[in-house]
Amino acid sequence: MTATRESVAANLAGFERRAADRPDLLPASVALCTDGATLLITRRARGLRAHAGQWALPGGRRDAGESIEDAARRELAEETGLQVEPDAVLGCLDDYVTRSGYVMSPVVLWAPVSAAPLAGPESEVARVHRVPIADFDVEPEFETIPESDRPVIRLPLFGRHLHAPTAAVVHQFCEVAIRGRATRVAHYEAPVFAWE
Repeated sequence: MTATRESVAANLAGFERRAADRPDLLPASVALCTDGATLLITRRARGLRAHAGQWALPGGRRDAGESIEDAARRELAEETGLQVEPDAVLGCLDDYVTRSGYVMSPVVLWAPVSAAPLAGPESEVARVHRVPIADFDVEPEFETIPESDRPVIRLPLFGRHLHAPTAAVVHQFCEVAIRGRATRVAHYEAPVFAWE
């Protein structure tokens, strides 16, 4: 599966993004960096206090006065070494409110594949992966948990699972940016281990 920059940009331009009005939570941005065939994802370092060893999109807290898009570009550079210009921004997906106290704003960025190895700081990022979009563009799996009445979403990845909130955001990326379907994911739950 391969998408063009033009098709992804058009799909995002036709999508009505939903922002979460939650000033009580911390603002964060994540980068969905693609070349039309792959999507960058990181494996978090095992020594981190929160979410150690989990799959994650490059991202983090926004600085005061920083835009959603600039924060995503900055976090992408910090966590993968890949720097992109403002014109790499193709659009944004729906905000996702996390159980850990953030409003996560996903930004879709276009960056051609480079032969240069990508890496983030060892204290934060164990590895950066270029994963074929086709590996993510699958039927999500859902499970129920006693702690919530919302379905928990997950996607199979490398013999394991990608969990929400990352799984929800990646699923929406595939549906909206790649397939042009106005799919919502804010109602999907994360597993309890991701609540902290």
